[in-house]
Amino acid sequence: MSDASSPGTATAPDALELAALLCSRVCHDLISPVGAIVNGLEVLDDDPKPEDREFALDLIRKSAKTASARLQFCRLAFGAAGSSGAQIDLGDAQTMARGHIEDGKCSITWNLPRLLLPKNRVKLLLNMLVVSQHTIPRGGMLTIDPIGEGESMSFRVTATGHNARLPQNISELLSGERGPAADAHAIQPYYTRLLAEACGLTVRLAHEGEAITVTAS
Repeated sequence: MSDASSPGTATAPDALELAALLCSRVCHDLISPVGAIVNGLEVLDDDPKPEDREFALDLIRKSAKTASARLQFCRLAFGAAGSSGAQIDLGDAQTMARGHIEDGKCSITWNLPRLLLPKNRVKLLLNMLVVSQHTIPRGGMLTIDPIGEGESMSFRVTATGHNARLPQNISELLSGERGPAADAHAIQPYYTRLLAEACGLTVRLAHEGEAITVTAS
């Protein structure tokens, strides 16, 4: 799992490094809510006033819900959910995506039919959503539309929001023009490209007016 390197291009990670970087990515997503749970428990251990106790319990509830949603999403987007060749319900993917991404700043318009698709296509879709979310750092709307139909369906995600932008180097990572830098942020778009290649597709990131689109076709 390595690409030929060229001048100014990072070498693609081997299997062990890819696994390590994906694990780092998942840990990065979980550190914040798990840390908040620990902070809430520490407040409770201090025998707080009733109002502080209620604040701590509310923090623990919300953080536990966030951690659970992120774990479920990561299991589907990065993990080995289902056996080889398994199919996944797009309705389940929608539930996972909303739980992970919709946070009061970012919302999702889901225009896909409910049907079973091959596992890698669903994983590709969820990773495209993560890439798209990075293009609207101040929040906005992610709109998912189908391209084609049936088991060969692919996807188009349109991100709209204030100050939508193309993050540095993500286009190159998706297109394969360069290998990923050795960090958990760069590995995510690189992994998205690997999923697209496994599905016989190409992922493109582009500015279209005031929107940013991520298309797999």
